[in-house]
Amino acid sequence: MFSLKKNDNVYVKTGKDKGKKGKILRLFPQRQRALVEGVNMVKKHMRPTRDNPKGGIFSMESPIHVSNLMLVCSRCSKPTKVGFKVLTDGTKKRMCKKCHEII
Repeated sequence: MFSLKKNDNVYVKTGKDKGKKGKILRLFPQRQRALVEGVNMVKKHMRPTRDNPKGGIFSMESPIHVSNLMLVCSRCSKPTKVGFKVLTDGTKKRMCKKCHEII
């Protein structure tokens, strides 16, 4: 299980895109990877098809390993580790380790 979810804002802490922030578009739990908007861009060569008559070279995101990502807290706007807290009604919620806000 990941501490990250779809539509979370994340910070890239290592690799060629170190320091960038983006939103998670898709998660791949089996491969422990995430597709982040504007991060880990690669060039893809597309041949001409009926949908794309010109073809050409396109930039697109490539999945990045989740160990290279940190969640950005919505309250303190800082990259943070994710903790878990069990509320009084028995539900388990994610928590910012820096400001202790429920995410």
